[in-house]
Formats: sequence, structure tokens, C-alpha cells
Amino acid sequence: MELRNDSRYALLTPTSMGTRLTPLHGQPVHCSEQFSLVATSAETNVGSVSSFLGLPVKVLTTFVKGSPIARLIKDNLAGRHMDYEGKEVEPGGPWGYRHQINIADSGYGSRGPRVCNDRAGEVGRTRNVKDFDLERIFGREGVKIIHISGLIAALSPDTGTFCLELARAAKRHGTRISFDLNHRASFWDGREEELHEIFTEIASITDILVGNEEDFQLCLGIRGPDAGGKDLASKIEGFKGMIGRVRESYPGASAFATTLREVISTNTHMWGGIVYGAGEFHVAEPREIHVLDRIGGGDGFVGGMLYAILKGWEPEKWLQFGWATGALATSLLTDYAQPADEEQVWSIWEGNARVKR
Repeated sequence: MELRNDSRYALLTPTSMGTRLTPLHGQPVHCSEQFSLVATSAETNVGSVSSFLGLPVKVLTTFVKGSPIARLIKDNLAGRHMDYEGKEVEPGGPWGYRHQINIADSGYGSRGPRVCNDRAGEVGRTRNVKDFDLERIFGREGVKIIHISGLIAALSPDTGTFCLELARAAKRHGTRISFDLNHRASFWDGREEELHEIFTEIASITDILVGNEEDFQLCLGIRGPDAGGKDLASKIEGFKGMIGRVRESYPGASAFATTLREVISTNTHMWGGIVYGAGEFHVAEPREIHVLDRIGGGDGFVGGMLYAILKGWEPEKWLQFGWATGALATSLLTDYAQPADEEQVWSIWEGNARVKR
């Protein structure tokens, strides 16, 4: 996949930054008195693979002016080696704006994780295209790949327009567009027609299209995998057929991806993936991984895939590196993968967990 060679940033992503509140030791929220607090967002989860491996990444977001949580978030992004840009919004008193809170336990064994999102007054919903100079960002600074998430596109009417204008500006300036559909039913409730139109246009100019079977069906109206046998090969052929239908509907894209996950228990998953690129399919058949915390695994997969594309590797390695960075993310408590180096990631793919001295 040919990328711009005159870009300041390898990867750019719009996001709504917030925090995750997690009970310690895998305990449920209602049973806990001690919690950890970390800055997070799905989109920066994706960008972290590239930023920790040395590529320049930029985040477009919005902050609550004077908020100590905003300061925590800025320090976190700086610690992840990411540049950021965003309007400072007046808090508006105790019932005004704030950064969203993701309240989630990790689950344990036979008890699955539970997630409660507190998005009341979320400052990210105010983000407006008028707050950013898109000609400077895409023209003078330059971006190789922009990664857009359906979570942000569906957050509010303003953010939907924002993501659409970002995609249009990226297309004008030769920036490749990555779009992870990320359907959330609560975001789409009562807005199906509006959001389908926005998602369809973004997908129509996208270069890299990512989603699971529900995402493609509910966001774009593409039929999911055909029912087949219970064997793994039959299931994989069903997913290939779905991606084939997506390719027919969105021929402008050159890369497509979906993850494959079977939950054995909270801490044991079968993890795989399918990538279509350069005219052929590449499959990582699901194999067992041990999970400390599953949140961010899918984002880690996309982040690794985009890093591999940015490095100019072949599509087979897009899949392998993405599989491994997704697995890496599930071994951490931060929601995002923090690879020490490429060697660590390849060791995960190879199944080599021996000590490195």
C-alpha cells in the first residue's frame, strides 16, 4: 500500500479521551473499595503500538479547561510519545462538561467482565470540525494514515460531521484512511438513518476497513457470515465470504480485516484473525492466549496491523503482527499495548515466552 512520504505524522486519530476505573485483583465493581484509574480511549489504544515503536502519532481531541483529569490525560499521552491537539472547553460548573469514565472490572475465570460507561456531560461530544485547521494538519504537516473509529463517528451529530470532514480532507491530501466500524447499539438508537449515511460515505472513501460480523451488518447493511458447519474451516470460509461481499460494496478499499475470538473463560481465549490485502486472504487460525484483561485486544490488533502497513511490510505480516499486538494488549492492565520493541511482538507470534536476559 503506497503511503505519502512527505508526512510529519505516521498516524493521526480523532478521539474522546477519558479514564478507566478498575477494581484491583480482578474483583467486581460492587465488591470493591480500591480502584486503579488510567487514561484511555479506543482510538489511542490503536495509536499506542506505533507510538511505542517510535513512529510519530498525533491525537485530535477535546479537553475540559482546568480539569485535573485533563492534566492526567495530557501527561499520559505525552508518556505514550503522542502529540495532541484539542480545544479547551469551559467546565460549566459541577453539572457541566467532564471526561467520560469507563467503569469496568476485568472479570476472572468463569465470571465475565462487566462494563459501565458514564458518559454524562462528555466533553468529547462537543468536538467540532471548526476547532481544527484541517488544511494545516493534512496539507502542511501531512499524515500517512488517519484512523477513524465508529465510536467517535457515532458519539454525537457534531462528531459524526467531524469524522466525515476529516475523511474528506484526508482523501484530498492523499492520506490513507483506516475505518474501524465499532458499532455500539446505544449510540445508534434512534439515529440509524443518520449514522448509516455517515458511515457509508466514510467507508466509500476508506482504504483499510475493519469490523466484525455485527459491525458490517449493523453499520453498513452487509450480510454476515453464511451459516456453515461447526468446524473451524467452515467458519473461516463464512467470514471470507462476508469480506467478499464488503469488497464488492466498497471497491475503493484495498485492505479488510476482522478478528476471530472464542471465549473459553475470562482468562483463556482462542484468538485469530483474517486480513485481505494485495488481492489475497491471510488467516491466523484461532489459538489459545491467556488473558489478564480483554479490553483493548481488538484495538491492539488494529494498531499492530497499521504499524505493519506503515512499515511497508507484506499483508501476511500485517495479520501476524496485529495478532501478536492484540494478544500483548490482553496481557496488560492499561487497555493499550506497550511493546518494548518489534522483537517482543514477534516472540508472541512465535509462541516464545522464554525469559530474555
